[in-house]
Amino acid sequence: MSEYHRPIMVDEVLEGLAIRPGGVYFDGTAGGGGHSYAILASDPTVRLIATDKDGDAIRAAGERLAPFAGRFQLFRTDFKNYEAVLSAAGVDALDGYLLDLGISSHQIDDARRGFAYRSDDAPLDMRMDDRTPLTAETVVNEYPEEALVRILREYGEETFAPSIVRTLVREREKGRIRTCGALRDIIERSVPARYRYNACARKTFQAIRIEVNGELDGLRECVEGLTRRLKKGGRACILTFHSLEDRIVKNVFRSMSEGCTCPKSFPVCVCGKKQEIELVNRKPITAGEEEQRINSRSASAKLRVARKVE
Repeated sequence: MSEYHRPIMVDEVLEGLAIRPGGVYFDGTAGGGGHSYAILASDPTVRLIATDKDGDAIRAAGERLAPFAGRFQLFRTDFKNYEAVLSAAGVDALDGYLLDLGISSHQIDDARRGFAYRSDDAPLDMRMDDRTPLTAETVVNEYPEEALVRILREYGEETFAPSIVRTLVREREKGRIRTCGALRDIIERSVPARYRYNACARKTFQAIRIEVNGELDGLRECVEGLTRRLKKGGRACILTFHSLEDRIVKNVFRSMSEGCTCPKSFPVCVCGKKQEIELVNRKPITAGEEEQRINSRSASAKLRVARKVE
């Protein structure tokens, strides 16, 4: 089969997970099964549970992982539903988990999915799960102006959010905005000339994609919950691709790696907070020069790894 998605930092992920013989691992973002394949291939006694809400990804992963039949289970759902998934799989505790929070190569390259701002005639869709009703077309054409400005600022960190949204609102009054190309043109006309470079639409497309898929909703609680599902010595590996999600992961790991927070003047601890994890890498791991040369999408990736201590 053709490669659905090129996994990023496979060797670094395997090193971060520190695979244990007989271990049970969770891949919350299976994609085309690249990381999952590497985990299963690393030890013949390992068991894997994987999720993805994209139907294309589940089909591709199923084909990719076929040689390991009997050692893996695939669930088409959001990884944030890990409680139900682990219950269905009969698993209480994990030896490690991986979350690859990036959009897949397949999703970007398939124009019909509507993720790429360079695809002129692609529909404004951007759903990772085509069973959900909310599309980018709905967000662009039906959200109030104030909500759109907030989304572009918060999720895209877009400096020119008010200008872009004003132009968008004027244009949608003339007729429904339906394609990626139409939205890109609106963005390019809304920013000062010196900022109209090739990728000036990227931040707006990212913001709308995050809104459509609820990518940041419940992420903090999910990372906390999955990490608490780890056995002692179990590893958490999380790949992030933009500052918003990375900040959430960093803050969760930092909080869980801290012990008592009582003032030093207190004779005894009254907060009851205990250290739950230790950071395996103080600074995020990034892709090497060779991988970035081969796969430019790896350039923005950051890998954070933590180990359960109790």
